[in-house]
Amino acid sequence: MMDKLKRVQPPVFPVENVIIPEAKALHLSNGIPVFMIEAGTEDIMRIEFTFRAGQVKEPLPLVASTCNMMLSEGSHKHTSEELNRLLDFYGIFLNQYAEKDNAGITLFCLSKHIEKVLEFSHEILFSPAFPEAELEALMKKRLRWYLVNREKVQNLAIDNFFESIFGKLHPYGYQINEHDFEKINPAILTDFHSRYYSAVNMAVIISGKIHPRTEELLNSFYGTGSIAAREAENNSIEIRSADQKKIHVSKSGAVQTAIRIGSKTINKRHPDYPGLKVLDSVLGGYFGSRLMKNIREEKGYTYGISSSLSSLDQSGYKIISTEVGQKYYQQTIDEIYKEIRILQNTAVPEDEIKVVRNYMSGEIVRMFDGPFALAESFKSVWEFGLDNNYYNSLVKKIKTIEADEITALAKTYYNLNDLYEVTVGSE
Repeated sequence: MMDKLKRVQPPVFPVENVIIPEAKALHLSNGIPVFMIEAGTEDIMRIEFTFRAGQVKEPLPLVASTCNMMLSEGSHKHTSEELNRLLDFYGIFLNQYAEKDNAGITLFCLSKHIEKVLEFSHEILFSPAFPEAELEALMKKRLRWYLVNREKVQNLAIDNFFESIFGKLHPYGYQINEHDFEKINPAILTDFHSRYYSAVNMAVIISGKIHPRTEELLNSFYGTGSIAAREAENNSIEIRSADQKKIHVSKSGAVQTAIRIGSKTINKRHPDYPGLKVLDSVLGGYFGSRLMKNIREEKGYTYGISSSLSSLDQSGYKIISTEVGQKYYQQTIDEIYKEIRILQNTAVPEDEIKVVRNYMSGEIVRMFDGPFALAESFKSVWEFGLDNNYYNSLVKKIKTIEADEITALAKTYYNLNDLYEVTVGSE
């Protein structure tokens, strides 16, 4: 009976056109930029307040992330407990984030509660109290997290990787130590907050079923008062990659060895970036990639291995990541370099390119699936000074890239002499 059953692969329909809703751009009365993406059928809104207040701006390690985490730990009007009760009462979900370049908050709410959301968000963003007791408790908790994470090879590997490619003095690259947790106090946070959580440094991104009074209410809460001139960017710290290309960190008793291989590279502003995204997918960017097939499926050295390409404001980076048994780590590294050499010297077969095209086309569709995804995708290009033309270029490149271009990109951007190799594990 089973012999008579045929397994037929479902048809694959390539993505021909991606229609991306444009964000409505406007400015509040005082000049704060606002972007609105009307989408979705449910009465739900996503409201993000983003600031150029990330790690790259901090005067000391931990300042940017701690300042952001403390925003909801009490204001001049409400305690932390009172704020959380109010947010819960109105069904408002608050997400706080501090990244390498940007920081801010995102709120998810029912559209009918827009006025309360803007009232509470303004209080959280512009009236934090930075209470000493809550700050002390937070720093003790963060120190415990830090000490636990110091025992994990993957965390040590990524920290040393960033230090290697961006330099130990640059905010993208410097590592945190235990003494950094002792240096954070309310005065430092207040100063950082006053400089970077300001109207001139801010933008608002809203998506979902937008309440008709949103613009009016935004102006009421955020549009008053004049905005001072934007502070000149401080680019005094250069990115200086380490001279040593191979770094091993000994971690006694580690069962696995973490491997990170890569380097700094171009970001989304560069015209080669879309093609490099395709190359990254071929190498290790999806489950059927070459690294997965070789090192996981054929060799069985690891449960998973991946490559990725990321953009930062001042740079970008590519990285290959995996954890393997200690006895297999050198063989794994050798196979990684072998796969890169193959891409540099042998054309990728058309059937493999077709699979990658289909995979990446599906990912493009996912990036614009729903109002919240639309907001994330908009932000990811807007913060680089780009617009939806970036995605149009990416779609075009996915559909038209040929094997010879992939080979050329591999030779240009994966020069083995430029790659950093960081390993963490037992000797």
